[in-house]
Amino acid sequence: MARSDDVEPEAPRRDAEAPNPVWFKPIMFGFMLLGLVWVLVFYLSNGNLPIPGIAAWNLAIGFGIALIGFLMTTRWR
Repeated sequence: MARSDDVEPEAPRRDAEAPNPVWFKPIMFGFMLLGLVWVLVFYLSNGNLPIPGIAAWNLAIGFGIALIGFLMTTRWR
């Protein structure tokens, strides 16, 4: 039997498999870097910055911001 040269066309992409918008990666990495900078500023300023009145809650805010960025990586295509 001769082999057919016909190539099956690709199946159309579903909306769930569509690539991310252009803004997705910069926002994702921005959240990760902002969280890192927040925590670094807190440690380097001996707890006086970024928000002096909330003390160690600055760590929770910094890690929370970074966590948003890491959670966005689960949707990155």
